Amino acid sequence: MRLVGPSGEQVGIVPLAKALELAQEYDLDLVEVAASARPPVCKLMDYGKFKYESAMKAREARKNQAHTVIKEMKLRPKIDPHDYDTKKGHVVRFLKQGDKVKITIMFRGREQSRPELGYRLLQRLASDVEDLGFIESNPKQDGRNMIMVLGPHKKKTEAMAEAREAQAARKAERQGVSATDEEAPSEDATVEAESAPDEAAASAEVAEDVEAPTSHEASA
Repeated sequence: MRLVGPSGEQVGIVPLAKALELAQEYDLDLVEVAASARPPVCKLMDYGKFKYESAMKAREARKNQAHTVIKEMKLRPKIDPHDYDTKKGHVVRFLKQGDKVKITIMFRGREQSRPELGYRLLQRLASDVEDLGFIESNPKQDGRNMIMVLGPHKKKTEAMAEAREAQAARKAERQGVSATDEEAPSEDATVEAESAPDEAAASAEVAEDVEAPTSHEASA
């Protein structure tokens, strides 16, 4: 058999007895990893750890697959600029969310004899959103239509995490603005505070006028 060491290094072709001896020496398991090869390939490893890591990878793959959503966007080959910008905006939003997007060009009547119009439109759209996604499935005819699939650069889980962070940041910003508004004195309160000293001074002057006796009363 061809033996691979625990770190992936090539040990070479060895008899079964030698491989078992090495497995016992390293306190590892001897696992056949390529039975159809000639000679068969075996590896020294911790089989329990290998099974656990394989199960975790499979679970993560299923999780990512479950989150993957394929959105669809339909366009006409002679779409006007405004509609194109609107459709492109939807594609951008889908890709930012981490979703795949299936783009369908719908041909009608004589348009079916001009497939290059659809091809150029798909290439243009892919170029416009290349910062967010890539061509996962090249343009191809599908009956009367032409389709292309765009895949996001970011995984769904990453896009969802970024969206949550952005939402939390916006919420914190709104709370900060609200707290600032509550702490800041209103314009009316500021005016009242400024006029308070003047009113106090006026009251004091009135009190002095009332309490002070006139010269006539004093002589009497």
